[in-house]
Formats: sequence, C-alpha cells, structure tokens
Amino acid sequence: MLAMQQIEIFEIPSPCKGICEVNNRGYCKGCYRSREERFGWNSFSNVEKKQVISLCQQRYKRYLKKHKANTEQPVSPKQDNFGF
Repeated sequence: MLAMQQIEIFEIPSPCKGICEVNNRGYCKGCYRSREERFGWNSFSNVEKKQVISLCQQRYKRYLKKHKANTEQPVSPKQDNFGF
C-alpha cells in the first residue's frame, strides 16, 4: 500500500528568534539550529524543515533540563514560547 503524502499549502516559517548568538556546541542560542540548518533553511523542503524544528525542540528541552538544576533564573521571554 502506498502512503499518501500530505500537501503543504503554506511555507513553514523560520524558527529564528532574533537572538543569533552561538553557544559552545555551535547551536544558535535563540532557535537552537546548527550553522548548516540556519544557512540551508531557505533551500530545505517542508519535510526537512519539520525535521530541523523537531531537532531544535529536542535541543531546547535538553538545555532546559541541564540548566534547570544549575540556575533558578527565568527563561528569556523570546524563548518562553518555543512551540514554533
């Protein structure tokens, strides 16, 4: 049986938060994309963009988990709603 592919009507927007600083692992501190993911965004298919967003969400969750125990400072308002 062939799987039907969902047609995307709208372009998936960039997850850029406008912070644009790189952490020690090479990921943007605002959107958690790698250099390749940031520079290739406009050429990615919607499937690839969804994969990048999923990776960014995973990276952000790991960041929160790691730093929650180390600090009680609130998350930046620009990053607070990271649901894309």
